[in-house]
Amino acid sequence: MSTNPNSSRFDDGKDLFDFMPSRRPPNREPLETDVERPAAGETDAALEAQVIDALKTVRDPELPVNLVDLGLIYELIVKRDGTVYVEMTLTAPSCPVAGSLPGEVEKAIRTVLGVGEVRVKLVWTPPWTQDRMREEARLELGLL
Repeated sequence: MSTNPNSSRFDDGKDLFDFMPSRRPPNREPLETDVERPAAGETDAALEAQVIDALKTVRDPELPVNLVDLGLIYELIVKRDGTVYVEMTLTAPSCPVAGSLPGEVEKAIRTVLGVGEVRVKLVWTPPWTQDRMREEARLELGLL
């Protein structure tokens, strides 16, 4: 958390590299900071709906649209035990909020009752394009 009481910026001590996939060779042991997809098991559709609603509260600061409608959330897994895994991207690797937006996603998900462990993984492949946007986002941005 920020030391400035007037600051609304979320700072949990993580930076961009905490959310990126590891560049270590596959034959090496994973690092503790690697974000892993949860093991197979039962998912929780009701909890997933609440997590999606929470994700819709996170907006791209440069575009007046939430991350879900922008198509920046590539994968969402919500397990019955409350584990949530998100694979997301940004509109561009040079995005000025690359270091903070994954943390905002994590913070929004943690507001949902029943959520336990939250894993957010920032990926660049496949690259984001406007084709990933939902129709609602296109309308809001005047692209239709």
